[in-house]
Amino acid sequence: MPHSTATTTTTADDTVTSQPAVQLDPEVVALAGRAFDAARRGQMDMFEQDLPRGLPGNLTNDKGDTLLMLASYYGHAPLVSLLVKYGADPNRLNDKGQSPLAGAVFKGEVEVIKMLLEAGADPTIGEPSALEATKVWQKLIVPC
Repeated sequence: MPHSTATTTTTADDTVTSQPAVQLDPEVVALAGRAFDAARRGQMDMFEQDLPRGLPGNLTNDKGDTLLMLASYYGHAPLVSLLVKYGADPNRLNDKGQSPLAGAVFKGEVEVIKMLLEAGADPTIGEPSALEATKVWQKLIVPC
């Protein structure tokens, strides 16, 4: 069972607030780790079982990468479709400001790109944006 302790946070205007810090049950942490590994590998079976049972579609790791970000980057189109169906946000940026769409563009994952665009992914957000990533990708595949 999770328990909490107090933490102190200083905001940009130097306001100090106290918020509870939650320590997660080791089993929850292990499940999350398995989910991120499964997203990298495109393991549909895990998500077909766990998303309907309440696994958050926007589950995020310590780098801000969502399950959708990892599935997109590694080209797992069926998993991308399933995650979007369960509420994964195609415009959620990771801690580096990268979008799932830009990752898919960078890797040349055409089917994933189409799915993300159909799901409402914005090609202008992120750093670099998906549009900027297309310019880099084109330079890599088109000889000058």
